[in-house]
Amino acid sequence: MFRARLVVVVLSLFTLTAVCSAQQSASSSTTTCNLDDGREVYIRYNAVSAKSEKAPNGKPWSPGGSPMTLFTEAQLSFGGSTIPIGAYTVYPIPGKDKWTLVVNKNVSAGAAYDEKQDLARATMETDQVQAADVLEVAFAHVGSRCTLRIYFGKTASFADFMAK
Repeated sequence: MFRARLVVVVLSLFTLTAVCSAQQSASSSTTTCNLDDGREVYIRYNAVSAKSEKAPNGKPWSPGGSPMTLFTEAQLSFGGSTIPIGAYTVYPIPGKDKWTLVVNKNVSAGAAYDEKQDLARATMETDQVQAADVLEVAFAHVGSRCTLRIYFGKTASFADFMAK
């Protein structure tokens, strides 16, 4: 059992490395959620400027031309779906009043978004805030919950991932 999990984690790390090295932007950032049992959930993203890039209304967004990349060492629950241990792409879909967050199985470098590869999708809690000049992505951690927070322009959006 341990050996199988180790193989999954190692393969996921290779996939994550390939996806991350394919990202064009030199301003990539990572945010981490450290679970109480030592496992981690993290997202790598391009910290684009709100002045130089607009979030597309109603369409999956790849900041800086590359989707966000989620890696999880814990099985997660998100939007009523289960996300196994591994690497995934994450697409926020900005909307006028609400944002949606999509977790997608396709982590091939340079691949276009394919809705058929969606693993989970959920509406994000969305609010208006003081303008953020640069995309900021962060986790807030409470118990087994990692709340993803995305700040861009005057919008703040939140989505909960629950570790199993």
